[in-house]
Amino acid sequence: MGPGMMGPGGPYRSGGQRITFDEAVNIVENYLGTRTDLKVNEIMEFSYNFYVEFAEKDTGIGAFEALIDPFTGDLYPEPGPNMMWNTKYGMMSGMMWGRPDVSATMTVTEDQAKKYAQDFIDSYLPGGQADEVERFYGYYTLHVVKDGQIYGMLSVNGYTGQVWYHFWHGPFLNIREFD
Repeated sequence: MGPGMMGPGGPYRSGGQRITFDEAVNIVENYLGTRTDLKVNEIMEFSYNFYVEFAEKDTGIGAFEALIDPFTGDLYPEPGPNMMWNTKYGMMSGMMWGRPDVSATMTVTEDQAKKYAQDFIDSYLPGGQADEVERFYGYYTLHVVKDGQIYGMLSVNGYTGQVWYHFWHGPFLNIREFD
């Protein structure tokens, strides 16, 4: 996807001309041109990056999450759960601990993941709500909503229930969902 875990310059690099949402969509479409097994579910624009959710066409399961640097247009893996908990596409999908059984049922259900997320939000962001749950291999990712608007995102480990807040996005700006 791009050089370096955090892309060249890191996710908070400023200066230069910010790419448009349509340019971010083109970057994703160009990437998908080489991956006929994947589709994009949504692209979200935050102040520090564009977030992209890729899913498998045949299963509908979330494949992985990526970010786009809003100034360089570099597409790279999202840090955190996407890299550490993703049992099929992430760094820990066999590199160090052997190959996990990606067809194994996660012990944390979607409903439990939403409850763990809400418990975290209640202590972190009073008035916030855990919203739609997206399943990935080994974890779930949820939108955090406050006052009817997307506030941020977090992930819940599908085996332990551990919550990991996505602090690297910055304020939410825009979203586009795809079929």
